[in-house]
Amino acid sequence: MDVVIASNNEHKIKEIKEILEGKFDNLYSLAEVGIDCDPEENGETFEANAKIKAREIAKHTACAVLADDTGLCVNALGGAPGVHSARYAGNHDHAANRAKLLDALKDQDDRSAYFETVVVLRLPDGDEIVANGRTDGKILAKEQGTNGFGYDVLFYSNDLGKCFGQSTDDEKNSVSHRGRALRNLLEKL
Repeated sequence: MDVVIASNNEHKIKEIKEILEGKFDNLYSLAEVGIDCDPEENGETFEANAKIKAREIAKHTACAVLADDTGLCVNALGGAPGVHSARYAGNHDHAANRAKLLDALKDQDDRSAYFETVVVLRLPDGDEIVANGRTDGKILAKEQGTNGFGYDVLFYSNDLGKCFGQSTDDEKNSVSHRGRALRNLLEKL
């Protein structure tokens, strides 16, 4: 099966390709198949946003489409930034998002948090397979490490006993929300 990854995020595409290596005939980015599309993610849940992306990209290809939506959910902030994680402080500005998060947590004792991912594989016949993944941890008081992207340098992984920003790609992918969602998807297939 050939699969188009419904994302323009190079970091996300790299992670998905690493995790799913050898599981499908071909995994293509939007750029690799000439699709110039960035659907508006205006759903109220991760699943709704993943479905919006999968369905929009499916209009442009006969291949299966894999879409995901991921967010960081901080318990002391009532689950925020949640579905707004990428745009928490504006338009996909990772540094500004992290700064806003640290400011919001400056007087909080509870720094527990989790990443959640929902993936949708839309098959050429229109059937959709949905899978999710979650990883728990906490938000650090300052950035640590230089690996990963987004909130990784602030997220301490309970599974790894260290920050995602200090983890190798293989370490992160073995316990990450996206890795778990994709492995759940493969089990469903």
